[in-house]
Amino acid sequence: MRAYDPDLTPSWKRSAPVPEVPAEPDLVVEEVSTGFCGAVIGCEAGTVTLEDRFGKHRVFPLAPRGFLLEGRTVTLVRPAAGPARPSRTASGSIAVPGARARVARAGRIYVEGRHDAELVERVWGDDLRVEGVVVEYLEGVDDLPAVVRDFGPGPDARLGVLVDHLVPGSKESRIAASVTDEHTLVVGHPYIDIWEAVKPSSVGIRAWPSVPRGQDWKTGVCRALGWPENTGAAWQHILSRVRSYKDLEPALLGAVERLIDHVTVGEAAG
Repeated sequence: MRAYDPDLTPSWKRSAPVPEVPAEPDLVVEEVSTGFCGAVIGCEAGTVTLEDRFGKHRVFPLAPRGFLLEGRTVTLVRPAAGPARPSRTASGSIAVPGARARVARAGRIYVEGRHDAELVERVWGDDLRVEGVVVEYLEGVDDLPAVVRDFGPGPDARLGVLVDHLVPGSKESRIAASVTDEHTLVVGHPYIDIWEAVKPSSVGIRAWPSVPRGQDWKTGVCRALGWPENTGAAWQHILSRVRSYKDLEPALLGAVERLIDHVTVGEAAG
C-alpha cells in the first residue's frame, strides 16, 4: 500500500527540492526577488543580513528557495551551533582571547603619514598590541637618515620603516639606501600613495586612475573617479572598505609583516 501523501499536486508539477545551505559569514549569495547580491554578515532567527560591495546592508527572510548561490537556487538556513572556531584578527593571525596589550617595546615602526598609520592599525592593530609594537608616522622620509640617528636603534630597540613608492631609481630608493644601520630595516611598496595598496575591487572601482605628473595625486584620483575633491573624506571612505588583509595588495602585506618580524626579534619579553 502506498503511503498517504497530503500534497495533491501532481508530482510532475511539484518543484524539485533544493539544497539547504548554512548562512555562514562571508558566504556570497543573491536574493532572488530583488537581485541584491552580498556577503552574509549576520543571521538571526528567520532573517539574514547581506552586505554588498558598496557597503549597503539589506535584511531578508530565510525563505525557501530564496537565494542563488553560484547561480543555483538554494534555501539558506541558520548555521547550526557548534564548537567555536578560532577567530582571526584582520591580519589573518589567530586571535588570542582575552589578551592584554603588551608593555610597549623600545623598538618602533615608522610609516610616512597618518593614512599609512591608520591602515596599518586597521589590519594589524590587534597583533601590534599583543606584541607591544608602536607605530608612528613621519610626514615623509626626506630626513630619514637623521631620524634613524636620533632614534638610536640597537639590539633591544630595533627600528622598522615603511616607505611609499620604493622602486628602483626613485628618490625614496636613494634615501632608503643611505640608511645602513644594522638594527634598522627599511622596506616599502611600489605604490605612489598608500591608497593604491587597497585593492580597487574592495573600494568598488575598476582600477586606481593614472594622475598626470605635477598634479596632486590624491586630488587627481578624486577628480578622475568623480568623487568630491575632499581627500580626507575620500580616505575615510577607502579605509571603511578595508576589513582584513584580503582587501590589501600583497606587496604591502609582505612589507608590513617583515617589519613586525624585524621589530619583535631579539628583545626580551617585558
